[in-house]
Amino acid sequence: MNVEGRHYRTIWTEGGGDDETLYIIDQTALPHTFRILPLHSVEDVCRAIREMWVRGAGLIGATAAWGVWVAARTAPEQGFSEFMTQSMEKLRVTRPTASNLVWALERQKKAMAGLSGKEAERAAHAEAAAITDEDAQFCRRIGVHGLGLIQKLHERHPERPVNILTHCNAGWLAFVDYGSALSPVYAAFDAGIPVHVWVDETRPRNQGASLTAWELCRHGVPHDLIADNVGGHLMQHGMVDMVITGADRVTRCGDAANKIGTYLKALAAADNNVPFYIALPSSTFDFSLCDGVRDIPIEERNADEVRVMSGLSERGEVERVCICPPETPARNWAFDVTPARLITGLITERGVCEASEEGILSLYPEQRGI
Repeated sequence: MNVEGRHYRTIWTEGGGDDETLYIIDQTALPHTFRILPLHSVEDVCRAIREMWVRGAGLIGATAAWGVWVAARTAPEQGFSEFMTQSMEKLRVTRPTASNLVWALERQKKAMAGLSGKEAERAAHAEAAAITDEDAQFCRRIGVHGLGLIQKLHERHPERPVNILTHCNAGWLAFVDYGSALSPVYAAFDAGIPVHVWVDETRPRNQGASLTAWELCRHGVPHDLIADNVGGHLMQHGMVDMVITGADRVTRCGDAANKIGTYLKALAAADNNVPFYIALPSSTFDFSLCDGVRDIPIEERNADEVRVMSGLSERGEVERVCICPPETPARNWAFDVTPARLITGLITERGVCEASEEGILSLYPEQRGI
């Protein structure tokens, strides 16, 4: 993604040798401030994931992978193995729902097996770089495969834009580059297909309003911000051609965990015969699970995310305000699970498939029997 004339990924390093430094974009400052932060320690990386300076399944995985490299370069010579085990556990517990995090840590464990010191550091760096490049490449391919679906919808109604509804942010900011749900949108827009995006605000953290809208503005894609509860109304009146969202974990049978409120969009889409797609790279699959509603862990976050909102005041200052009586308690489940029966298809880096075990295994046959 280009920001003020410079291309950025969401995580990168600068410098070399002992001076090489890991950098991220602080997503909590968007859309009002574009701020870059260095991460110098495992504690920095854990805080970045836990406090959502970085967020989104793919980026969480990539950040965890780089966190292992940061740990390796700061680990003591004596007790190296114990330090790395403790550091990986700190990273693992930062966010429980996204499968990419544990997937990235497992890849790093294999890459560093039997190594220590500088050898382990070099192996961790190489694997983190590979995971980062792979995430960007997979998301680019998701865009290619999703472009075909948007093209078919455009051919049905060439006289108007294809109206796409999305929930939360599954764009460039949620991955290393391109994104999952927004990658087909960018691919279609760049190919000259007229598209328009309905952007759910996505409370309580408003990732749609603050991140998706910011991205679409940067890319020039036509869009409108809507309240979370408007989607069903738009579908009833034929104003949505398709829904595309991302996911934080998808089971081998096609159930998908995504930002809270996704399930309701899927129900509305099913009731109005609107195609509902989940876009994801293979790192988001959890082939060890089948029943997502029963088995996917759902993170419950701080209640103040529901009770308190932030925004730009008339004075041009970012302020926090309480939107309920001070004594009112709140609950804050961050994700819900959409059953496979409500999902039209999954858009992956290998193609589009049905949200079913056989559909998924047709693209990932190496997972049979696991």
